[in-house]
Amino acid sequence: MTASSLSVPTIPASITDALSLAHASWRPSLLRGLHALMAADPAYLPALAADDYLPTQGRLFAAFALPLAQVRHVLVGEGPYPRAESATGVCFMDGAVGSLWSATGLSKPVNRATSLRNFMKMLLVADGQLQGGDTSGAAMAPVAAAAQQAGSGVIQTLPELQRKMTEQGFLLLNAALVFRAHVPPVQDARGWLPFLQVVLEALARQGGATLPQLVLWGKIAELVKRLPVAAMLPQVTAEHPYNLSFIGNRDMQALFGPMQLLRA
Repeated sequence: MTASSLSVPTIPASITDALSLAHASWRPSLLRGLHALMAADPAYLPALAADDYLPTQGRLFAAFALPLAQVRHVLVGEGPYPRAESATGVCFMDGAVGSLWSATGLSKPVNRATSLRNFMKMLLVADGQLQGGDTSGAAMAPVAAAAQQAGSGVIQTLPELQRKMTEQGFLLLNAALVFRAHVPPVQDARGWLPFLQVVLEALARQGGATLPQLVLWGKIAELVKRLPVAAMLPQVTAEHPYNLSFIGNRDMQALFGPMQLLRA
């Protein structure tokens, strides 16, 4: 072993072990991304491996279950939900949510996940089931009642919504792949930028008639715009869905409306 090799920290095993949840087509690129992160900040991953962070259960790279060649949109959010039961490693998918609906509107777990609640309401406005100026509980009640009727043709659970988005080619990624209670999310997001550069380069090199589109939600996600590769990819930005104004965002309605994500 040379002196130079001794001076370069290795990627912690707990981090590389987490690559097992990524699709095989992604693993070489993800490993290159981790090496790029280590080159930029050799202390980051060793410190992370010794720390408490979300998601748990080795789900750090769970977002990469979709084969690389099938990615058509890269939805970039802020970071994992700050609750262990909610953080799944997949942007925006709250593991504490099962049913989407209740007798009076959206289910209680959906309403607790503010971003998911506003995303659902945006989809309903885009679909013409709600009016943009009135997405209150009273307006939601008949929509939810109709959704839960037998044969409604409406999805009932969050896993179904995730599957629908995956079928549309969404890589559901966070700017910060981890949440740590004592670290500002923007700080962790900056740490992952070299990794994301390699991830997006892998997508840009896929070729084909259409490059994957970046869908950037919120100020932290917009850090991705600083990456050299970002200029190569089409992109659309919006406020983070935890803002009520997201419900009325016309760009998001235009993007997601035709996908009919709530249709079974």
